[in-house]
Amino acid sequence: MRVAITGATGLIGRALTTSLLSDGHTVVRLVRRPPLDGGAPGLEEAEWRAEQGRVDSVALRGTDAVVHLAGAPVVARPWARRRHELVHRSRAHFTRELCRALAGMDHPPPRLLSASGVHYYGRTGSTVAVEGHPPGRGFLSRVCRDWEEATLPAEEAGMSVAHLRTGLVLAREGGLLRTLVPLQRMGLGRRLGPGDQYLTWISLTDQVGAIRFLLERPDLTGPVNLCSPEPVGNAAFCRELGRALGRPALLPIPAALVRATLGGPAEESVLLDLRAHPERLEKAGYSFSFPMVDRALSDILTHPRPSTGA
Repeated sequence: MRVAITGATGLIGRALTTSLLSDGHTVVRLVRRPPLDGGAPGLEEAEWRAEQGRVDSVALRGTDAVVHLAGAPVVARPWARRRHELVHRSRAHFTRELCRALAGMDHPPPRLLSASGVHYYGRTGSTVAVEGHPPGRGFLSRVCRDWEEATLPAEEAGMSVAHLRTGLVLAREGGLLRTLVPLQRMGLGRRLGPGDQYLTWISLTDQVGAIRFLLERPDLTGPVNLCSPEPVGNAAFCRELGRALGRPALLPIPAALVRATLGGPAEESVLLDLRAHPERLEKAGYSFSFPMVDRALSDILTHPRPSTGA
């Protein structure tokens, strides 16, 4: 299989690239700089001018699928209006321009997996959100809606498009754990904020595994929740993290400190009470490597190597 990836140097993109290359597939990294020659066997680069909506169509000839993961980091400080605009533009606008470029090819790649997030649903409380759940309110929910709608040109061109509504990705080398582990080692983190909110999460191993599963299932289109079937309460998550580290936390982290540490979107991410379920993924037959958070955290913190999935 020949797979083009945007955001290939990010947390998920690196792990996905490693996984595909290890199984003999060809990966084309779409980059916003002059492409480099050489590199690992099976690894190529092609230029993608995101702002101008141009992509190297010659380099993409014969590509079986595009996995679109690029987007400005949501967790960042300072969180000002300019950051709002960057996060939204790097997702909705760049996705629309990429899809227009792909649609303009003589023979577009047949499959597109485009990133999105479970934050599409907003605050769900005790309600479990499956893929048919309506969108929520708030900035990140709006970003996800616009992000998904931006793939319309690819769909109109006949591409099979799936939206990867991803939960909080657990990995030692990035994401939420990169912030929480040092705090936990200092005895902080018995809970984050009130502690009764649910976290919808997925291990990096299963994130990569689910993407690879969907690459082989072009019949699965539209939204697909990429998250563990077992969301966990915030306080329980922190307790399991302390257990995996062998360092139970004694002090909670106030919501104000969470916001200061993770930036403005904390209210719509780790502090958000959100329960999503991977209904379509499970019904399609995907088997999770780490459905339970205790096993996931134990594996991540005991084996700090990058997880690559199957």
